[in-house]
Amino acid sequence: MTTTQPTFPSPSPSPTSPPSPSPSPPSQSPSPPPSPQYRITAPRILRSEWHKLHSLRSTWITLISAVVMVLGVGLIMGGTYTSGGGDSDVDTVVLTLYGSLLGQLCLIVLGILMTAGEYATGMIRSSLTAVPTRLPVLWAKAAVFAATVFTVMFATALVTFAVAQAFLHDTDQAASLTDPGILRALAGNAAALTLLGLLALGLGALLRSVPGAIGAFIGGVMILPEILGMLPYDAVERAIMYFPTQAGGALGSATPIPGTVSPGPALFALSLWAGTTLAAAALALNRRDV
Repeated sequence: MTTTQPTFPSPSPSPTSPPSPSPSPPSQSPSPPPSPQYRITAPRILRSEWHKLHSLRSTWITLISAVVMVLGVGLIMGGTYTSGGGDSDVDTVVLTLYGSLLGQLCLIVLGILMTAGEYATGMIRSSLTAVPTRLPVLWAKAAVFAATVFTVMFATALVTFAVAQAFLHDTDQAASLTDPGILRALAGNAAALTLLGLLALGLGALLRSVPGAIGAFIGGVMILPEILGMLPYDAVERAIMYFPTQAGGALGSATPIPGTVSPGPALFALSLWAGTTLAAAALALNRRDV
């Protein structure tokens, strides 16, 4: 006898409910880009260059060397001078600050190191990366250099003059700061040294080489006028009076020096030399790669 198994209806599949749509995130307005933490401003660039200049050992070596040369030679000239000697017709300020001829070499080296020295060490890449417009870096270097050198050398001129006059007070070179032209010549000497240093700074930025800039300055600024002076032409002699070193000598004299221009044109000529060199350096800095 066979038994049949009862059949049960298979459970019908339960209808699947459609997935509920996920809630859309609330719409948000795009956030503005974050503002930079530091802005490139002129005071910050100046502070950076000021710190950079005064933190270098070469700065202090060259500045102290320039001060020692000016002060030391001034003491020697004042202590060994006798009235009626061969130097009796020399301007008092020129006699006192004769050491500036040596001191200027130190300041020229300092100006070149401030620009060409950065190319030698590669530090210029960091400076120009931080300031992409480039030119503010050059102007800040020039401003910091000028402020430092003029302040130091004017103070040195005042001290040297005062100390030298302690030896010269009984001679025909006795003078005081209240005499006509004395204070102007002392300030003019500091201005001449500053402008010569700025010219060297511009050459360093233009040539990007410390030896090349030093050679160009010595050859073009110091030696070339002496060679041109051998030519028997009046026009050449008049032109030489406006060369940097000759104009600087006229700027630092209390009385007119034969064969030189007056202080006003001398200051203009020396400023033009320095300004033209810096302008050429700025043009090259904008157009060339680092």
